[in-house]
Amino acid sequence: MKKYYTRVCNFYYGDKSKSLVKKKKSLPLNGNTKISFDHIEIISRKKSKLIHIKDINKLPLKIKKKIKKDLVKITQKKKNFSGLNFNKVPNIMGILNLTPDSFSDGGKYNKKNLGYFHAINLQKSGSDIIDIGGESTSPGSKKVNIKNEWDRIKNTLNKLNKKKIPISLDTRKSLIMAKGLKLGVKIINDISGFKFDNQSINIIKKHNIPFVINHIQGNPLTMQKNPNYKNVLLDIYDYFENQIEFIRSLGIKHDNIILDPGIGFGKNLKHNITLISKISIFHSLGFPVLLGISRKRFIKNISGKNDSSERLGGTLGSSLFALMQGVQILRVHNVNEVIQGIKVFKELLQKKWLKNILGLMA
Repeated sequence: MKKYYTRVCNFYYGDKSKSLVKKKKSLPLNGNTKISFDHIEIISRKKSKLIHIKDINKLPLKIKKKIKKDLVKITQKKKNFSGLNFNKVPNIMGILNLTPDSFSDGGKYNKKNLGYFHAINLQKSGSDIIDIGGESTSPGSKKVNIKNEWDRIKNTLNKLNKKKIPISLDTRKSLIMAKGLKLGVKIINDISGFKFDNQSINIIKKHNIPFVINHIQGNPLTMQKNPNYKNVLLDIYDYFENQIEFIRSLGIKHDNIILDPGIGFGKNLKHNITLISKISIFHSLGFPVLLGISRKRFIKNISGKNDSSERLGGTLGSSLFALMQGVQILRVHNVNEVIQGIKVFKELLQKKWLKNILGLMA
């Protein structure tokens, strides 16, 4: 049986969006009238078709029912959790790597109180939540034993818990998860998709904690050795559907779930670009989308001689594109600079002379 997927596109933002929603000429993303869309792309494994929302009722009955079911998930309002506010786009997840070997900032914050002070700065700059990890999962990295990983993060977690700063814990290990939850961790972010440690999903269930479903092909040692997909966009969509079904079968009923397609985790340049450019397909799964594009290798691959150590330009460019696709959470290193760019971009979008071209930016 042919399967169809719904990707919302042709987004509008700010006052233009609110006006179109009011006139019923566009549909709000997650019930937020400040960002809306008026086209959908109907995708199958063989072809795709772009249509205006006013033409949905002209579709064959089977496809029309599927599209309308997806639109309910896409337009329904998201409940806030873990310090994240889905009435705004995007939320910012600041990155704090307390490792000696992370790909861009290894060894920078893992001594004395440097991690704690950097977390405070990230929070002051506007992070809605801070993602803390004690094990590098960059391409080629090796696993760290539980004691070493915990020793790297425990003091910082304890201090930030006392400050009531929302924390996401980046770990693949169930024992680290359990220890972190005792120190106030609000979200579990396991890049393995809970496949590295088969006890991890039991921790999630026992504590009823919000979590991220990540996609990765392989593991950090193998993931960049010729990653291969039939269709990277639809393969990962199907993976998320299957994971959600599995999680529900275990009795985890809450909706405090985030989806991360795992840019750079078992993907080549073509895969990454396809995922980012079509990221809005994942809205039809009904959960907030997290995108980690900060300082990633795809920026180097595209920019060539214009690559830089922090890849701030590429990070900001892809962040603004993601914002216009309705991505709810951006995971970034340079929080202050990314928020600065977003503020300027949003302000420019309000100007009347730009409103007429917003549809071209989707």
